[in-house]
Amino acid sequence: MKIPFSPPYIDEAVINEVVDSLRSGWITSGPKVKALEEEIKVFSNAKEVLCVNSWTSGAIMMLRWLGVTAEDEVIVPAYTYSATALAVLHAGAKPVMVDSGEDFNISVDAIRKAITPRTKAIIPVDIAGVMVDYDRIRALAERKKALFHPASPLQEALGRILILADSAHGFGAKRNGKMSGECADFTSFSFHAVKNLTTAEGGGLVWRDIPGVDNEELYHKLMLLSLHGQSKDALAKTKLGAWEYDIIGTYYKCNMTDIMAAVGLVQFARYPKLLARRKEIIERYNKGLAKLPAEALTHFDDTVTSSGHLYLVRLTGKGEEYRNDMITRMAENGVACNVHFKPLPMHTAYKNLGFHIEDFPNAYEMYHNEITLPLHTCLTDEQADYVIDTFCSLVK
Repeated sequence: MKIPFSPPYIDEAVINEVVDSLRSGWITSGPKVKALEEEIKVFSNAKEVLCVNSWTSGAIMMLRWLGVTAEDEVIVPAYTYSATALAVLHAGAKPVMVDSGEDFNISVDAIRKAITPRTKAIIPVDIAGVMVDYDRIRALAERKKALFHPASPLQEALGRILILADSAHGFGAKRNGKMSGECADFTSFSFHAVKNLTTAEGGGLVWRDIPGVDNEELYHKLMLLSLHGQSKDALAKTKLGAWEYDIIGTYYKCNMTDIMAAVGLVQFARYPKLLARRKEIIERYNKGLAKLPAEALTHFDDTVTSSGHLYLVRLTGKGEEYRNDMITRMAENGVACNVHFKPLPMHTAYKNLGFHIEDFPNAYEMYHNEITLPLHTCLTDEQADYVIDTFCSLVK
């Protein structure tokens, strides 16, 4: 039996919707992108949504609009994918890495210790689809207001450190009954090929109400950032006589296309069922692995309802060599596994920036014996049982 790690969910309905876009003659940003934005807004209880071509683009745009400079600091976890810190670097600011807590997610206490008068934003990461405690982080930002020195209109309106959620894994997750998208000031989603809901590549930036900030105006300004600073998108220019536009600023080009949106729109109709299926697989894994010397990330409890994006397991008492050998042996038995994540300070690029894994002991502790099992909605019960049986037979 061959079980891939995370294939995209593509069926005939998705293919037909993409073909419809191709036959319509409208393939760039247009009505399907607008329709997807509306679906995301309603689903995530956000006030507004802008679809872009990746999580990373959404985060860079947000930090750019926040007005960060080379003197500013943005707090990120050491335990994350590179894009979290890359967004800070590409926006022109300095990433300040902090350690994990005991559940893979960022340590709020470590955030508290890292805040300085130069801190302009915090980017927590909802690893595997489990949301961090945004209430605690917001309360911390409020307590640190005296250290905050605003230097842009958006910073003035906030009056404190901005909280930008990296919810690349978390679309559809909840914490204390609130959706991912309504907890942080801004939330950036990923719709990459391996994500729960995909547009092949793609992302969505959503936000809450901010006193003194007009949501329609903010949407327009962020849209400018995604379209070279062009005052009209391609759809607006199709109106009779509406050819003329202005270039407001020297910005980016990272809009989503209708072809991409078509892939996501079809999945939206069935997304609650896809989330439910992920929960079923997680519960099946939990039951099947319960007697092993292993600890799985908690996806569901009285506080948290995960999006069920990844199934993370730590092999109790084991290390990197054993974990890596397990991945090889699982592959030899037809099961593709992965690791989430190799902490940023272990990568060459971040070593060269002066980060050292020794400064992040919890992140290394989470990483060194972690293995991620296949979790996707193409997985059948029979395949899930095969993963369980194979894993159990190999763990010593």
